[in-house]
Amino acid sequence: MPSEKPTAVKYYVGVDVGSASVRAALVDGFGTVVAHAEQPIQVWEPQPDHYEQSSADIWAACCSVTKEVVRGVDASQIRGLGFDATCSLVVVDKQFQPLAVNSEGQSHRNVIMWMDHRAASQVKRINATQHRVLNYVGGAMSVEMQPPKLLWIKENLPESWEKVGYFFDLPDFLSWKATGVTARSLCTVVCKWTYTSDRGWDDSFWKMIGLEDLVKDKYEKIGNHVLSPGEAVGKGLTPDAAEDLGLPKGIAVAASLIDAHAGGLGVIGADVKGHNLPCENQPITSRVAMICGTSSCHMGVSETPIFVPGVWGPYFSAMVPGLWLNEGGQSATGKLIDHVVRGHVAFPELEAKAEASAHSIYTYLNSHLDLIKKSLPVGFLTVDLHVWPDFHGNRSPLTDLTLKGMVVGLTLSRGLDELALIYLATIQAIALGTRHILEAMQAAGHEITTLFLCGGLSKNPLFVQMHADITGKPVVLSKEVESVLVGAAILGACASGDFASIQEAMAKMGKIGKVVQPNHEHKRFYDKKYEVFLKLVEHQREYRSIMNSL
Repeated sequence: MPSEKPTAVKYYVGVDVGSASVRAALVDGFGTVVAHAEQPIQVWEPQPDHYEQSSADIWAACCSVTKEVVRGVDASQIRGLGFDATCSLVVVDKQFQPLAVNSEGQSHRNVIMWMDHRAASQVKRINATQHRVLNYVGGAMSVEMQPPKLLWIKENLPESWEKVGYFFDLPDFLSWKATGVTARSLCTVVCKWTYTSDRGWDDSFWKMIGLEDLVKDKYEKIGNHVLSPGEAVGKGLTPDAAEDLGLPKGIAVAASLIDAHAGGLGVIGADVKGHNLPCENQPITSRVAMICGTSSCHMGVSETPIFVPGVWGPYFSAMVPGLWLNEGGQSATGKLIDHVVRGHVAFPELEAKAEASAHSIYTYLNSHLDLIKKSLPVGFLTVDLHVWPDFHGNRSPLTDLTLKGMVVGLTLSRGLDELALIYLATIQAIALGTRHILEAMQAAGHEITTLFLCGGLSKNPLFVQMHADITGKPVVLSKEVESVLVGAAILGACASGDFASIQEAMAKMGKIGKVVQPNHEHKRFYDKKYEVFLKLVEHQREYRSIMNSL
């Protein structure tokens, strides 16, 4: 009898726009990344706390990396496309042309980045209203959300404000470029714009903060058509976008996700059987997905809404359909480590030695710590060195963007040993900050047993081990390091109709690679470090109070 023709492999494209680069991956139905490409994008910092990008530059990079990953692949096997991106604000006029978000009138710089803190006075006024929508962002809105940025534009750039046709969250801008449809994702509007899945927009909030003009046009500028993440947008990829991206026209395009939420989607639903984890045979509500890159996000889900002071949410169906999401976060993690290491006087020596050994600077630093630890566990080297990591303010659980970084225990030493120690203390501080967030979530009602890590920092074994030891919880790493891209591809897979639900796609396409267990013998040391950690912020507030009394 003639043998049956093998079924052609189905592929999905995931595109991830991060803070400094755009990445794309071709992913199969089992969650394997078959091809991967990356291209840097430009960031402008015209003044402190102002960070801007160009939507044209971002889209061009999306097109370049997508063409690269699908080169040589049979177009008929590519079934769907999913986007994720940072929650940056894109501003365009009524003809969808870019509008300046800066006083210089540079219209190509039409994106206010997520990490931009220019709207500090606006967010302070918004929080002073104590409006009910603030209950869904931990009681206080972050300067990184969109309403304060909109208010800043209205108050500081009246010419741009008058010309605005649309404000997009960057993930929604990408789905519009691909389909020509201005629908927004439930993820973006719920998490960053105060939309709620049951009541929609709250007119009284926008009127109270001075943005009543958005209400007048029935929210056309910020979105009055909302889709669930993974839902198919419009009629799929337009001919123009298909040509730009090198993809077949008409393929399914999914309603998008914020990048951290895509990472959560890529890891949190993985099958953990046989790994002896406390979350085995437990619902995914016992897991927290931690997406660690330039900043870090801590994503926990629950079956009923849990209000956690200082932690964003609860957001219904913003990541996993049918579940409530709480989102903790740290505004600078990878960026902080880079800042501390590259700013040290011994950095040129580190760079030269790492290059000579053909290792990255962080692999070299990890090896150097092993050399100087002697008989001690590596983590114990910082017994007299402590860092408070909020160099860019505190997102969770203190929601205080005015907090500053602190280092206690410096000496006059300037060598590579000292650089390695401050690097270690900074990683520990980030992990202690994670513990602070998890404790707030658990105190409010979350039952968290296991951490699932993804993102660039999850490739650093020291970062991972410190998170396991300091939180006392096992850390799961995904088989595919690029979990954010897998999450974006899961969206495309759902939009294509090849999976019945997001949950089914998560289970099939999310795979465990490695489990890192905490060393419980080190618990007492890290409990003491945590005591010191909490004292640091107390002292900062005390000395600020003294100085404010002048």
